[in-house]
Amino acid sequence: MRLSRFHLHTTRETPADAEVASHRLMLRAGMIRRLAAGLYTWSPLGLRVLRKVEAIVREEMNAAGAIEMLMPSVQPRELWEESGRWDVFGGQLLKLQDRKEAWYCVGPTHEEVITDFARNELSSYKQLPVNFYQIQTKFRDEIRPRFGVMRAREFLMKDAYSFHLDDAGLAAEYANMHAAYTRIFTRLGLRFRAVQADTGAIGGDASQEFHVMADSGEDAIAFSDASDYAANVETATAAEPPPRPAAAEQMRHVDTPVQKTCREVAELLGIGLERTVKSVAVMAADGFVLVLVRGDHDVNDIKLARVPGMAGYRMATEAEIVEYLGCEPGFIGPLAPRRDIRVVADREVAAMADFVVGANRAGQHLAGVNWGRDLPEPEVVADVRSVLDGDRAADGGTLRIARGIEVGHIFQLGRKYSQAMGFTVLDEKGGHAHPAMGCYGIGVSRIVAAAIEQNHDGAGIIWPEAMAPWRVAVCVINPKKDPGVDAAAQALYAELCAAGVDTVLDDRGLRPGPMFADMELLGIPHRVVVSERGLATGTFEYRARSADAAEQLERAALLEKLGI
Repeated sequence: MRLSRFHLHTTRETPADAEVASHRLMLRAGMIRRLAAGLYTWSPLGLRVLRKVEAIVREEMNAAGAIEMLMPSVQPRELWEESGRWDVFGGQLLKLQDRKEAWYCVGPTHEEVITDFARNELSSYKQLPVNFYQIQTKFRDEIRPRFGVMRAREFLMKDAYSFHLDDAGLAAEYANMHAAYTRIFTRLGLRFRAVQADTGAIGGDASQEFHVMADSGEDAIAFSDASDYAANVETATAAEPPPRPAAAEQMRHVDTPVQKTCREVAELLGIGLERTVKSVAVMAADGFVLVLVRGDHDVNDIKLARVPGMAGYRMATEAEIVEYLGCEPGFIGPLAPRRDIRVVADREVAAMADFVVGANRAGQHLAGVNWGRDLPEPEVVADVRSVLDGDRAADGGTLRIARGIEVGHIFQLGRKYSQAMGFTVLDEKGGHAHPAMGCYGIGVSRIVAAAIEQNHDGAGIIWPEAMAPWRVAVCVINPKKDPGVDAAAQALYAELCAAGVDTVLDDRGLRPGPMFADMELLGIPHRVVVSERGLATGTFEYRARSADAAEQLERAALLEKLGI
């Protein structure tokens, strides 16, 4: 590709509305242009990168045995009502009507469509297992689109769906997709982790997210320094607490006239925050519940919602707290005056002795509280808190927290959709069976932004070679002044292209400073400069994008450096 015949529009100015590096650099490099909130046009330069990612995804999916197809992006309401998600999916679902006033949505995902396809195409266990995939535009009406294509409303996604007669077949394909995703992100040159995750709105029995590690990541990832254990903090679990020690104190009232938080109470008493217990009042389906976590811990909403009877819980109002506990917030605790109050204790709290709680009396707390003596053993003990950096890991190591950008997610959906939508096949005995289903997604356009977040410096993007718009840039200095320089650059460009090296020739006639700045901004992995001075000495100036300085190489050494 000759840049003189290519559309390239870079800028030195940093866009005011760009909050993260990938958004700033993609706009400055001219890869994307904003059309509306969360909607972006991909320029020819941006599309080259997007297609590189897409090609690797497609190659590995094909190699893993998946079959490519393409489904409509606009989906009828009836399918979503069959699955029960028309109202459940929430405001992210963009709904629209056609001229006949029939309702549709712009697909954020395709479980309903693929299940409808499968129930009309698959009738026997002999047609299973099968894995269909597509690479297609999705739309989710984000309430606050931001970070450029990282959290856009419209995005390019690879989604795959597999069907199996039994759970063993689903587990095998899940492992197959895990391996394929590992190959994809490895080939793309990204530093990533596969982590245990919550199934969220998609549903299902098990899931793992693939995260590109970057300080700007929206998701917090907990991982052990002693093994490959990693999980989203929404689901991460620390080691079991040690056995509860024996009581050593007597329960006593402590005046806390203005101290309402655990931290304030701990400071007043001169004790560690971990010796206090935080009481969180919520309303569940069966009534008022007190959730207890250590003072230095926070309730994990997703974990708590998984406790039996806690799905769909909400925070209690101040009026409800007063009604059930007879006390204003800030002084509440599990020594409740009413029997219809359920207590859910985090397992760390259940293992505590001589702790401090609210006394359910304004201006007072209780110290030296112990289970079994001062209050009944908790009705429910569960892991309901978020892990912290430095927690003990179950494998004996230490949990560390890092930031990640989710770029892939694999699910074992089970029979959620096949049962809801009445999809069955004949099994080996001639009976009817609901196939088990898997779902496997990759955010193709998000990968582009995630790679930049992980690979950039003050000058611009530093692409992994597999994703770069071009692998090599041949830059010509003063081609009009010396025809020999132009001829040498054209010859080198032709040789590299003939050898299969994806090369761009910068023949725009720019001065060296602006030209080199563009190449650094675009993140081209290898830059070769052809100049009058170099020709005189029989050398080319070569610089890797990640190197601190350039080097002068003879032709043979240059070609060897470029792998030819």
